[in-house]
Amino acid sequence: MTGHKINALLALHSEGRFLVGRERIKLLEKVAELGSIAKAAKATGFSYKTAWDSVNAVNNLLPTPAFLTRPGGRSGGGAEVTEEGRRLIATFHRLEEKLSLISNMIAEEGVQGQEEALLWTVGARISARNVFQAEVEQVRRWPVDVEVTLKIAEDKHILAVVTNEAADDLGLEPGRKVLALVKSPFIRLYAVEHAPEGGRNCFVGEVTERTDAERNSEVLIDIGQGKTLHAVAPRATVEDLDLKRGSKAAASFDASQVILAVN
Repeated sequence: MTGHKINALLALHSEGRFLVGRERIKLLEKVAELGSIAKAAKATGFSYKTAWDSVNAVNNLLPTPAFLTRPGGRSGGGAEVTEEGRRLIATFHRLEEKLSLISNMIAEEGVQGQEEALLWTVGARISARNVFQAEVEQVRRWPVDVEVTLKIAEDKHILAVVTNEAADDLGLEPGRKVLALVKSPFIRLYAVEHAPEGGRNCFVGEVTERTDAERNSEVLIDIGQGKTLHAVAPRATVEDLDLKRGSKAAASFDASQVILAVN
């Protein structure tokens, strides 16, 4: 099986009943994008009835509605996505991304030697939104702290700074597999032309999602090679930067704000 890709399908259930899978998520995304049940059904190849049934089923199984629907006359019905609906869509994609990483890891490398990473990916409950499986590439020790260079993708690296004591406790050395965590509020956003110089923990990517609340906004930035940064910033800052889906943005964080974890 080595060298082949595995297509892993994720399905979420609530109280034993099917909630969402990949096709239903696609439908719900189109409902959110187009604001119309009929248009979303046509765009995704669902029947009008199936589209309505899917939206209603999701609303019935969640504590608060994912979509506010209105029946429709000639327009065929409409829907307004709620914050709960956006969270459902975003959560599904995060879970599916992790499942895909696990599946490809198994296909390419087998399970042997990967048990620790798999258990962390599947089972850990972590408050940080930015969690990367990483490999220690370099450890530079100084009298007070230690600089750790971590590889998170073929040409993407994170710099972390920890104490000498922490480096010893975690057994940090080249080749060691770790989890690197960065909390969303620690991510700073910039216009690309104003990105910090030097390049350490600074990534340029494309905004794939933006969700606004009263004071803060959550911004998802695709930095390439399947990696996404989740940032939470003041809504006024995000609006000043005119960040929206498809626009370019720079994101950075301090090396001291990277948390390292091992099993």
